[in-house]
Amino acid sequence: MTTAPTPARFAGKSVLVTGGGTGIGRAVALAFAGEGANVVVAGRTEETLKETVALVEAAGGRAAAVTADVTRGADVAALVEETVRRFGGLHVAVNNVGVFVPPAPTADIPEEDWRRALDTNLTGTFLSMKHEIAHMRAHGGGAIVNIASNLGASLRRPGISAYVAAKAAVSALTRNAALDHIKDGVRINAVSPGKVDTSMSTLPGETAELKAERMRREVPVGRSAATAEIAAAVLYLSSDEAAFTVGAELVVDGGVTA
Repeated sequence: MTTAPTPARFAGKSVLVTGGGTGIGRAVALAFAGEGANVVVAGRTEETLKETVALVEAAGGRAAAVTADVTRGADVAALVEETVRRFGGLHVAVNNVGVFVPPAPTADIPEEDWRRALDTNLTGTFLSMKHEIAHMRAHGGGAIVNIASNLGASLRRPGISAYVAAKAAVSALTRNAALDHIKDGVRINAVSPGKVDTSMSTLPGETAELKAERMRREVPVGRSAATAEIAAAVLYLSSDEAAFTVGAELVVDGGVTA
């Protein structure tokens, strides 16, 4: 007896992933493509975006790369237009662009680092949602997932006030935007990862062995998350399975903030 294949949850859907050239963004793009979506990956580095597209296509999916700076409204407006032009619509958006500025006590944070953290992590998310929502509410709705962090609304650490403030604001912005636009048919939620197996969670000069030992001490699960595990949370919140989930923040951090 054969089992019928599971239908692809995102077949025929167009998905935009910002910060799609590496790490979580790349894993999210691959996961959506693996479930039938047409994916546009966006960011500032053309080379890494093209690498993501090549990986998607090698796995049998469809993807395109668009270079854009999400801190510029005109770039984001053009990005949404290009997504629609290439794949006929925009049904899901994942706002994943983020930056971690050098650690410093609050009183010693250079003003330029503060502005960079807020511009990229918060304003970039706002501008992305602004233009994504404008298209979605005019075309039958959609789903948006913002990538926040367990550092912010759920957890603080000394020396990272700029990052924590920006990501906490992303969490609050997500909830308020969700209330603003659910009646427009746009469903907005956030995923807040903890330590993930990417360069952002690796200390300067830290070897893989030292990092693994640190994760065993710091994370109740005993390891960092695979990028695919974060992608799985994003796909759930983007899917019809989460149709009653609005303004939620799904913390995926192995128990650190339990």
